[in-house]
Amino acid sequence: MTQALSFTHRFQPGSNAGAAPLLLLHGTGGDENDLLALGATLSPGAALLSPRGQVLEHGMPRFFRRLAEGVFDEDDVRRRALELGAFIGEAREHYGIGAPLAIGYSNGANIAAALLLLQPEALAGAVLFRAMVPLAQPPAAKLARTPVLILSGKTDPIVPASNSAKLCTQLIEAGADVTHTILPAGHQLSQADVVLARDWIAGLPQAKAA
Repeated sequence: MTQALSFTHRFQPGSNAGAAPLLLLHGTGGDENDLLALGATLSPGAALLSPRGQVLEHGMPRFFRRLAEGVFDEDDVRRRALELGAFIGEAREHYGIGAPLAIGYSNGANIAAALLLLQPEALAGAVLFRAMVPLAQPPAAKLARTPVLILSGKTDPIVPASNSAKLCTQLIEAGADVTHTILPAGHQLSQADVVLARDWIAGLPQAKAA
């Protein structure tokens, strides 16, 4: 069932108390249902929190506005990231869950990266599939070894290699513990993405209680 707090979303309770809850953030044109199966695969038994982006681009949900492909409205990025952070706080209280691990794809990965830089305490870490730099000049964040996995596609026509490398640098300079892997893939997810992300999540410390 779709519940509504400040975001329309889906929530699936977890059966593994040691697994961090997952915040599932879809790509352009997706919705709150898109990544539920992926989340269950990446961390079996984890609680799943999956919001729908509140911006529409030609009828397709997104998490923030863009001016053109790869050109973001950074004022909107900042505002929407803080709105998402507020929703996470609401959902944690409502469902009694700990800080989530973000699983973001494309636009969802970009808003997760922005949230890491703008409100570091909102997330326990992140898996960023095909992420780009969301903010050219991010604030001085303190990520205190927050674990982040970035999975890029070598032949991605949307995300230049220099851009994903810059995002890695921004997060590392903010103190995050970043793993960046470039796969022989384009912008779409591959089975290799799923396997790498699942194994990386399995290697994280056990989640803290809410």
